[in-house]
Amino acid sequence: MARSAFRIGQRVGKYKIRRRLGHGGSAEVFSAADMVEGILVALKIPEATRDAVEDCRQEIRILSRLDHPNVLPIKNADVIDGRLVIAFPLGQESFDERLTRRISLTRALDYGEQFLRGLAHAHARKVLHRDVKPENMILFEDGQLKLADFGAGRASARTRQGTSVGTIGYMAPEQALGRTSTRSDVFSAGLVLYRLTTGHLPDWPFDWPGPGRERLRRLGPEWGEFLQRALAVQERRRFADAERMLSAFEKIVPVMLAKAAKASKKRKR
Repeated sequence: MARSAFRIGQRVGKYKIRRRLGHGGSAEVFSAADMVEGILVALKIPEATRDAVEDCRQEIRILSRLDHPNVLPIKNADVIDGRLVIAFPLGQESFDERLTRRISLTRALDYGEQFLRGLAHAHARKVLHRDVKPENMILFEDGQLKLADFGAGRASARTRQGTSVGTIGYMAPEQALGRTSTRSDVFSAGLVLYRLTTGHLPDWPFDWPGPGRERLRRLGPEWGEFLQRALAVQERRRFADAERMLSAFEKIVPVMLAKAAKASKKRKR
């Protein structure tokens, strides 16, 4: 772990650092106490480099366009002692941490719907996330999930050619080549949902069906067809964006829950 430029107990403006939560991309994230409001927040402080600061400025500009219960909002952004400091609401844990414990089907589908709603909101406003993964989803004590870390995001829903961004393991094939679009976010979201409902994460070359196929079979053909479309290697075969993906998801969920309830009732006889 790289040595932090900040220490526990240090004051950064009105914030007092409590502990280091992690290092994502080119920024450190801390739990801190807001000494004025008397609340705990998450502080994101980019490294003192031009690219790192510009990424965070881009995130601020993107989040100013978004306003949704399932998107993590900015509480405050300021330059303190020459360093850009962004304050966010402090969640209970990352979704990646939650995935290490058992999740019921009902709860899993609820989480899935929440992050798809956040992503659909972004796509509706022409915003690409470009790094959809469990680590970039934050859970709060009331069970609410919020999509976070738009530092790799772009305020354009058109396919873009450029340098590769994203996280290996959750990246669409074309994204590794520097091409991103809403369909790339759809692919990443499909991988999250696959892992959420089967406990396994498919990898290249993404042959269908992937690992955990027995669990996938038990969830029903509708769910398998939904995931297979989201994870199509060829972009044009996927859902065009998260809005369409969410619409299909919402049609499937009642069917899945009804089948699960029927199976549970049958087992109790």
